[in-house]
Amino acid sequence: MHLQANHEQIPLKDYAERAYLDYSMYVVLDRALPFIGDGLKPVQRRIVYAMNELGLDAAAKPKKSARTVGDVIGKFHPHGDSACYEAMVLMAQSFSYRYPLIDGQGNFGSPDDPKSFAAMRYTESRLTPMAHLLLDELEQGTVEWTPNFDGTLKEPSWLPARVPHVLLNGSTGIAVGMATDIPPHNLREVVSACIHLLDEPEASIAELCRHVKGPDFPTAAEIITPKAELKAMYATGNGSVRCRAIYKIENGNVVITALPYQVSPSKILAQIAEQMRAKKLPMLEDLRDESDHENPVRLVLIPRSTRVDLDEMMQHLNATTDLERSYRINLNLIGLDGKPQVKTLKQILGEWLTFRTNTVTRRLQHRLEKVERRLHLLEGLRIAFLNLDEVIRIVRTEEEPKPVLIKRFKLSEEQADYILETRLRQLARLEEMKLNAERDALEEERARIAVTLKSPAKLKLLIKDELTADAEKYGDKRRSPIIEREVAQALDESSLVVSEPITVVLSEKGWVRAAKGHDVDAPALGFREGDGYLGAAKGKTNQNVAFIDSSGRSYSTQAHTLPSARGNGEPLTGRFTPAPGARFEAVAIADSSNKLVLATDYGYGFVTQFEALQANKKAGKQLINLDDKAHVLAPAYVSDPARDRIVVATNAGHLLMFSVAELPELDNGGKGNKLIEIPKAKLADGERVAGIAVVSEGKGEVTLWAGARKLILKWADLVEYNGNRAQRGGNLPRGFTRVERIETTA
Repeated sequence: MHLQANHEQIPLKDYAERAYLDYSMYVVLDRALPFIGDGLKPVQRRIVYAMNELGLDAAAKPKKSARTVGDVIGKFHPHGDSACYEAMVLMAQSFSYRYPLIDGQGNFGSPDDPKSFAAMRYTESRLTPMAHLLLDELEQGTVEWTPNFDGTLKEPSWLPARVPHVLLNGSTGIAVGMATDIPPHNLREVVSACIHLLDEPEASIAELCRHVKGPDFPTAAEIITPKAELKAMYATGNGSVRCRAIYKIENGNVVITALPYQVSPSKILAQIAEQMRAKKLPMLEDLRDESDHENPVRLVLIPRSTRVDLDEMMQHLNATTDLERSYRINLNLIGLDGKPQVKTLKQILGEWLTFRTNTVTRRLQHRLEKVERRLHLLEGLRIAFLNLDEVIRIVRTEEEPKPVLIKRFKLSEEQADYILETRLRQLARLEEMKLNAERDALEEERARIAVTLKSPAKLKLLIKDELTADAEKYGDKRRSPIIEREVAQALDESSLVVSEPITVVLSEKGWVRAAKGHDVDAPALGFREGDGYLGAAKGKTNQNVAFIDSSGRSYSTQAHTLPSARGNGEPLTGRFTPAPGARFEAVAIADSSNKLVLATDYGYGFVTQFEALQANKKAGKQLINLDDKAHVLAPAYVSDPARDRIVVATNAGHLLMFSVAELPELDNGGKGNKLIEIPKAKLADGERVAGIAVVSEGKGEVTLWAGARKLILKWADLVEYNGNRAQRGGNLPRGFTRVERIETTA
């Protein structure tokens, strides 16, 4: 027999869409975002409520955390125990919560590692006094109760918070398509803003910011965000807050005493140590962690010498480590309408005051109902006292005394039941006096509550008085000072390198290395098979080094990054991408402002600053315009352009000296002007400039090399070759008609 299947058939697309939307709404409303009323997510609310049900208030003896977690997941929150316990631990960590709700005993983690807490079977916990502000009015008709997940118990839909807890401890969460990042605030500041808004409902964000000056994190690190940005953050519900560590100087050392929120000391030490290993902190000698119970954060940084600018060093560390950190702010929460929304400070405080007004109204109405019921019962008891003999007779003689009492004295069923349940000793004269006193007090309370409920002004005054009392009892001073400062900037990498003398050596095939010191015999170094010495330049590790190839392009890198001269070095083609067929021909190292003469073996050159040789791109930059088949010569360094002289030697034995001032200074490179005259016929025969050197007027000295022979020319000798730029120059002595290179004698 064929049976008709009893199920719904819908397209997979519709089913997937509906299922995902249902899941999204669950995550948004029941897991990730806090409710504006009590500032709690469901798991937090259930933990606090379950602990209250277990009697774990601030005065109680703490119980095992496993007991609490068991109650939470067994009665209200059917999810993982580890996730529930982690949420519970977070509410107990004084470095995570500005106002912890749970008092934990045992290992509840540390600022170094917040998740290093012990298992729940080892720790004990109870509520803190602060939690009373969430729970005190719970049984006073202030909340709606809903069935738990299996319908066997009731749980509160929210807790009747007496203060704006949503701002006090803040909240973070990632929902579907949205997230929340609410920073913690100071209780007294928030209450002050609430009272101002009660008095001035039209108050602006700027006025409220006079009370709520900014977030107040659990740590004492500075908030350096400008006040204008803080106001804009509260006006839009979005923004960021930047915090910076606090340090002091003790005996020439830097002592860090407070770190930004959620930054661990061990992470800071690791970040600084990593920079020291990479030789990026030459000004720092050592660091120590002297944190203990009395000083939760005490990191000591020991400078290399007393000449180190400690403030400059800390600025660099602030910029390159978590000593300065930015926090995203997104005031997204579930409002009284049950919908998530990014709200401004005024909207949050305004809605919470509406929530508080409703809560106080419900509390007063609940109390009024209880007072009126008690007065109703006392009125029935008073009638019984006035007619005691008749009441006793009816009770003794009637089989069903209740209806007779109701009819005889016009009582309600509730009054009749109360009279019949009254003990004989309560009928004494003294008890009657107590009942009259109780009735008078209750009637006075009923009148007071009724007046308060009917008068918005008195209701507002009651809320203000309660807020003020709570702020005075539970509040404290601001921990995070707000001091407007500029965002820290890291130092240039060159200024972080130890300044040590080095000699950069370039081989014929474009391999480079750096030898320590200036007393290096570069040509005598070992080279790879088939390779040999090409050139060298003396400088310091904190300078840039530039290389010029046969196409006239310049490339630069930081000198301290070059490999050691212990090996063969590395090929420059690994760092740069020269044109196909181009070879590296010259090397130079100097400060950016230093000047030098660049020349080609065809006899042309110009003066430029070393900065012109530096190129950020791997492909370099065009610097020298070369004649066909011309080659770049080793640069010569200029100290005083107005007085220095340039000495030019050709490989045919001609030497010319003239003033450097006769050469043009080109910032963007070019071909330059003629240095020495080489006739076209001689050029065709192979005469070239062998090298250039710059000497100081009156005390210059150069060395010429021709094979193994060398010739030293002092200033008196050089004067004989003095002339003007572009002349032919004088002839060198016999034996030096084949000059190979020229050097300035140190």
